[in-house]
Amino acid sequence: MCGIVGFCFWRLHSTPTVSLLKAMTGAISHRGPNNSGYWIDAEAGIALGHRRLSIIDLSPAGHQPMESASGRYMIAYNGEIYNHHDIRRDLETTGAAPDWRGHSDTEVLLAAIDRWGIETALAKLNGMFAFALWDRQERSLWLARDRLGEKPLYYGFAADGAFLFGSELKALAVWPGLRPEVDREALSLYLRHNYVPAPWSIWQGIRKLPPAHVLCLRAGDHELPSPRPYWDFTRVAVEGARNPLPDAPERVDELEALLMDAVALRMEADVPLGAFLSGGIDSSTIVALMQAQSAKPVRTFSIGFHEKAYNEAAHAAAVARHLGTDHTELYVTPEDALAVIPKLPGIWDEPFSDSSQIPTFLVSEMTRRHVTVSLSGDAGDELFGGYNRYFIGMRLWDALSGVPLPVRRLAARILRLSFAAGVAGAINALVPERWRHKSLADRLPKLAEFLEHSSPSDVYRALISHWKDPASIIVDGREPETVLSADGPGFPDFRQTMMYLDTLTYLPDDILAKVDRASMAVSLEARVPFLDHRVVEFAWRLPLSAKIRGGSGKRILRDVLYRHVPRHLIDRPKMGFGVPIDDWLRGPLRDWAESLLDEKRLREEGFFDPAPIRKLWNEHQTGRRRWHYYLWDVLMFQAWWERQFDASRVEAMGVRCDTVSTGMVTGK
Repeated sequence: MCGIVGFCFWRLHSTPTVSLLKAMTGAISHRGPNNSGYWIDAEAGIALGHRRLSIIDLSPAGHQPMESASGRYMIAYNGEIYNHHDIRRDLETTGAAPDWRGHSDTEVLLAAIDRWGIETALAKLNGMFAFALWDRQERSLWLARDRLGEKPLYYGFAADGAFLFGSELKALAVWPGLRPEVDREALSLYLRHNYVPAPWSIWQGIRKLPPAHVLCLRAGDHELPSPRPYWDFTRVAVEGARNPLPDAPERVDELEALLMDAVALRMEADVPLGAFLSGGIDSSTIVALMQAQSAKPVRTFSIGFHEKAYNEAAHAAAVARHLGTDHTELYVTPEDALAVIPKLPGIWDEPFSDSSQIPTFLVSEMTRRHVTVSLSGDAGDELFGGYNRYFIGMRLWDALSGVPLPVRRLAARILRLSFAAGVAGAINALVPERWRHKSLADRLPKLAEFLEHSSPSDVYRALISHWKDPASIIVDGREPETVLSADGPGFPDFRQTMMYLDTLTYLPDDILAKVDRASMAVSLEARVPFLDHRVVEFAWRLPLSAKIRGGSGKRILRDVLYRHVPRHLIDRPKMGFGVPIDDWLRGPLRDWAESLLDEKRLREEGFFDPAPIRKLWNEHQTGRRRWHYYLWDVLMFQAWWERQFDASRVEAMGVRCDTVSTGMVTGK
């Protein structure tokens, strides 16, 4: 796993120095601490930089930027091509293989592009990747990203006309001519989702390349071309949902065989390898299939919390004992978790407020002390129907949708009046302590909101939203249309629509971004077997009954897991991977939060209307309502804004856009 950066300077009057390229790669050295490389073609106006975390072929033969055997292409590549051995054999069989210099997947990728062209080669890849490829013959730059969005790639024109690209925004921020401004449309989307969805980024003019897309910039281009897809997830999902396979016992056999192969491909490494294990269905399945094809105990890692409501470590340990893994666990204190918070804006260098980022970083940090690669169980929920909203939300909608909308609106008004009258507090005061629900005061307004929805689409949008009207609290805010705003393709069942939208948005922009930044911050490579595109395509060909039945999801995945782990170790209510942010904001984080949410400060910075934020803050402090999700969104933006690179920081790095003589510049 690696980090890439680069720039095109066709519109500049001078050639940037290699020191600037080194500074940009240095900003993401955590993504590749083992090696660095630099290449500038001053005549063509292109520069590529690379930081390497050596995983496959640890020799200098894997050094990047790498030139193709033909000399036509130069690449800076981040990722893993898991089927590179198969592609190598195909090239050798057809007589198109070069004289191999090593056994890296980067060299195979270049040979495949040399043989078949970029987009045909992309269709053959099974992996996670983001890369920048310079085509000397066509004088064009290609940017590409993997099918499901495991690896990030940002790009855009700076104010001085340079075209910049890189794995993380902090690399682009080094560029002296960037002069970024906060994109208030992106800020509105962030407050709704707790992440900035692709193709937006927090900076105006800088975009994220969407998953499964390529972008081609021709030499001298002054405007951004539109990215185009090389794999169509919408077609995969719609065709699979409309023409499902029969729900038969052999589907379990087929899924197990497919997952077994996906896991095996991701176990190749020339460095120590392990897996995250929470004890839930997804991670336990991955670990079980790893151990089933490993001659020695698999290294597994989990973290625990002393707060029972947040702790799954005991369940993970039980699964590890049954499978016979070499298990390591770390119990985290509140002090450990709180110490991570100042690091968050630097790790996620655009606002990101999924609070599970804290335990994700902690488990990555602990895992990296023992291994360099770790497999993850992410994406099982989106593919196999694991989120509660897929069944609980729809069951509630089915029960209430038969009631006429005017009646539901009247009931909603009564609920709001009851809340205003303090009914929730009165109920909790009257019942025994063991029956009290600290979130009852939150549930009444949410139920009232639910009653007023007129369609399942409205229900879904409400379920995945934090701030319900985010643009209203942002100065000059405006929320743009997204894939969630459109009707989208028709599915036989709305639960399939939710799974489809989650895979397009929440999975790449929240879950995968969280895992990538947390793991790469400590130079750990995370691999996600469920995102093998063959698994994704098979999952969408399964009937909904193979995934969701009654009040639970992942039916077929459970059937695979029960072949390896006893049912009693797995069957329990779903638990989120979180921390008690709601309590911390009233306790150890109160002073920190109060400073960031200071009314005078909010008004002077000019991003937010202080009044609604202060209202929520005061209600949270008094315990009247729990607004921690909303407040954490604002706090993570404020913390991010506080640490942004300013001109003095860039100048302090000694970076200047000076000139060098024309020709090639390389470095190691």
